[in-house]
Amino acid sequence: MLGVLSKAFLRVTPKFFVPSAAFAIKYTKSHEWIDFDAGSKVAKIGITNFAQEHLGDIVHIELPKVNSTPIQGKVIGGLESVKAVSDIMCPAAGKILEVNKALDNEPGIINSSAEKEGWVAKMSLSNPQEVDSLMDESTYKTYCEEHKDDH
Repeated sequence: MLGVLSKAFLRVTPKFFVPSAAFAIKYTKSHEWIDFDAGSKVAKIGITNFAQEHLGDIVHIELPKVNSTPIQGKVIGGLESVKAVSDIMCPAAGKILEVNKALDNEPGIINSSAEKEGWVAKMSLSNPQEVDSLMDESTYKTYCEEHKDDH
């Protein structure tokens, strides 16, 4: 039975194997993440777990405007927490396709799942190569460790 499953698995799985860079999450120095899917050419963006931990309980979010065309490094929204108010910066230029409307009623989703269910927006990228200039997970973790006392 295992031999049959293995052969079936090998026939099906190659189309799902994509170079890891195509789906690699990247991070900004301002603590946003971007998960770009090269196949669909759509990216999900949000704030990092590191950011939400430092902000504390998030009580309000200003989501980006759908169909807006922000450029890399510019403000696209904002967060208000019990500790601070913070801008959400755009990790790469493009067009906002969709926002996570669930955050309007429940911004605390970001606290419980910043890098999954707490995504802020989906966007098409005008220059996907901009993502290459961002940090990978290992570099971001080092960056956070080096700057943990700055916040």
